[in-house]
Amino acid sequence: MIHGGGGGAWDWHLVAEPLRAHGHDVVAMDLPTDVSADLSDYVDAVEDAIADRTDLIVVGHSFGGFTAPLVCDRVPVDLLVLLTAMIPAPGEPPDEWWTGTNYREVVSSLERVGDSDDPMDVYYHDVPRELAEESLRRERAHPGGPLDKPWPLDAWPSVPTKFLVCCDDRLFPPEFMLRVVRDRLGIVADEIEGGHCVYLSRPKELAERLIAYAAEVGTSG
Repeated sequence: MIHGGGGGAWDWHLVAEPLRAHGHDVVAMDLPTDVSADLSDYVDAVEDAIADRTDLIVVGHSFGGFTAPLVCDRVPVDLLVLLTAMIPAPGEPPDEWWTGTNYREVVSSLERVGDSDDPMDVYYHDVPRELAEESLRRERAHPGGPLDKPWPLDAWPSVPTKFLVCCDDRLFPPEFMLRVVRDRLGIVADEIEGGHCVYLSRPKELAERLIAYAAEVGTSG
């Protein structure tokens, strides 16, 4: 389970409980926040956390979309699940993703999204207040490595891929993400109710989706 920018392993604790109850081993880690760390360091951290585990499903949230496919290129993975995640194009630096996807032009045209910078409005609008405040207290530094460094893969890794669009996401609204998924992955995204932090607002529903995905590829633990 790979968190997004500013997040950490804690983000997944409510999803991990029902997954473990269903017999799955859940591995979440804090990615490095050192300003010198880059995507290869993030992949190293994930690989260290995986250790000798097999039958892997890799889940990447938000900025974790830059790291998750790199993990799949390095270790055998049964399924990649991108959760309202950034999808890099080959050679695309993270800081050019916004322009490459026409993010600002598309999102600014959506009246229901608004222009608030308040994280409670953008990220946590459907998260219980106590959980949202705890998440903000636990916020870590956003990945600070060289965001102008090209994403290193020449092509998407050869691994089955699912994408979950969050229907109430105000950061990456579905009208935007459905197009990006189609254009960049050539697949039709699945949809789930909830905002950008769906792992806190609807953890049970998210876990059920992951369990169903695991059943599809025959991964039991």
